[in-house]
Amino acid sequence: MDSYWRCAVVTLCLAVLFAVLALGGHGSVMLPSLPAALGLCSVAGGAALLWRTVSSRKIKGENRPFGSLLGQFVAVKAVGWLGRRQRSKLESDTMKVKQIQEETLIKRLKKNSNTWYGKEYDFSSITDSDVFRARHPLTTYEHYRELIGRIAAGEEKLIIAEKPLILAMTSGTSGSSSMLLSTRDTNSEFFLQGVSVCLDAMRKAFPDTENLQRTTKFFYTPTFRQSEAGIPIGPNSSTPASSRHMLNLYTTPAPAFEVLNERDALYLHLLFALKDPYVGILESNFASTVFYAFSALQERWQELVEDIEHGKLSSALSLEPKVKAQLEALMKPDPIRAAELRLLFQDGFRNIAQRVWPHLHLVLTVDSGSNQIYGEMLRESYCQGVDFYSPFYAATEGLIGVNLWPQDQDRRYLLCPRSMFCEFLPEKSLEEETPPTLLMEEVKEGENYELIITNASGLFRYRIGDVVKVVGFHNQCPIVEFQYRRGQMLNVRGEKVSEAMFLDALKKAVSQWPGAQLIDYCCAESGIMGDSIGGSDPHYQVFVEIKGVRRLSEDQRYKLDVCLQQDSAVYRSFRIKGSIGPMRVQLVADGSFQELRKKMMDFSNTSPNTFKMHRVLRRKEYADFLLGKTIS
Repeated sequence: MDSYWRCAVVTLCLAVLFAVLALGGHGSVMLPSLPAALGLCSVAGGAALLWRTVSSRKIKGENRPFGSLLGQFVAVKAVGWLGRRQRSKLESDTMKVKQIQEETLIKRLKKNSNTWYGKEYDFSSITDSDVFRARHPLTTYEHYRELIGRIAAGEEKLIIAEKPLILAMTSGTSGSSSMLLSTRDTNSEFFLQGVSVCLDAMRKAFPDTENLQRTTKFFYTPTFRQSEAGIPIGPNSSTPASSRHMLNLYTTPAPAFEVLNERDALYLHLLFALKDPYVGILESNFASTVFYAFSALQERWQELVEDIEHGKLSSALSLEPKVKAQLEALMKPDPIRAAELRLLFQDGFRNIAQRVWPHLHLVLTVDSGSNQIYGEMLRESYCQGVDFYSPFYAATEGLIGVNLWPQDQDRRYLLCPRSMFCEFLPEKSLEEETPPTLLMEEVKEGENYELIITNASGLFRYRIGDVVKVVGFHNQCPIVEFQYRRGQMLNVRGEKVSEAMFLDALKKAVSQWPGAQLIDYCCAESGIMGDSIGGSDPHYQVFVEIKGVRRLSEDQRYKLDVCLQQDSAVYRSFRIKGSIGPMRVQLVADGSFQELRKKMMDFSNTSPNTFKMHRVLRRKEYADFLLGKTIS
């Protein structure tokens, strides 16, 4: 057998393997159908062609081994096949939303009917969603806290039938972190219904992302502790190095993912990304992570360029000897690339992403909700001219929706009818004790609702705290935009100012401050400040980090209050009556929010991958910290 056909046969085997691995190796995996097998054969033929055309030369000057290119090629094609399959399934589901939602609910209840919880609520006798809603109350985390504690201690079959893979810590943006159960089903749903579908949408919208270019993935390997029963406790995220067959996709080598210190890990991500001028995608969970990466690049570029020039690792890095040796073996002096980078950085950092990586196609990251300002800053500065795609609407509780419109500026998400059973609580009923809920087929376009979810990992009729707006339908399935989190709402007199409303007012005000660029912000209700600010009427304490401004005038501070009054009639009425006092706007020193971020992560055991800045502070020590950083 000549090398061409040997490669084809081997690659076919690899393609099938990758497809199975992509599905997670669960019991639901079936052997590929004949059309799928034929598709995989075409992958094999394509890979054989790749062997012929690539084995004797470099691609775009990259000195990458053929095995690396082949691995990436097969991974891309296998996940592409899976994405098309899952997208077709999703399209079919959106034509019969009520049926799929009922099937999803009954499947969840049946699976857990023999648990203590399932017997308590008689899951085995529930036949439809109407019976379920009549029998089971709406719940919050307090409903589950004790039971999850008992699971952590080793009790089994309390809420879910299987032992959880991990006890997943939430980001704690609405208060303290919660510990939730994460199961194999949660993970497989996220990959099948989320990742594969969004990759399919991405490649249709941005076909150049299928080129054999590497992705720079800003990811920080989380640390876990163990529960009494030995169940890992930590953020619900796994390192790319845990899926070694996918590592060929990334610029960061496997040993770097073993570095737990965020500052050192970020340096290594940047170092190996800068070495590769053909990076095609920048990826992270949240836009804040990408923004902080570019901020670090701007701070440490000289050190990074020297390492590339001399083929060494900075002595400032604190690495395990084994990891350091493995990484140093990958470093070769590259004075030409170093000289090129030095000139680019000396010209400034506006549009630096496109200049450092001229073949960069996309920034793949969530830039909606609390990450909106980071996405805007990236597009205006570091990443000018680069497309952005915000693929998911998800939480620790699981996958909620997918963005099928990558090129749209509005971040809209189609709810995934097989991922969660969803109910919708009308915004006007949020404070009612036993409010009625609506189902997917009953919601109305243009209305706001709090999401109520029943997921695959033991949450039933759970008030997730997110308020969304239904902005349309895809077939019968609602499309939503995230509005705000209930716990991140400013409310000193019952005025209920949402995060989105406050941010809009803040951006209007900052646009009237000459030379000002908003870097970050948060607020505190005066009630939590205590003696820190002295006595006055209830008001908002606002902390802003601004580039281009050294002090704020009283007129500038007042403009923010005026802008919010223009946007919120309720806030304005309270201000006119004097029931709410004027805002106190504090300008904090550069870097204050990065320091606050670290304090918040240390307190909540949250990973940098899952951290979201708290826009309304609920802990006095955080507000006091920023008060101590005030410069104007």
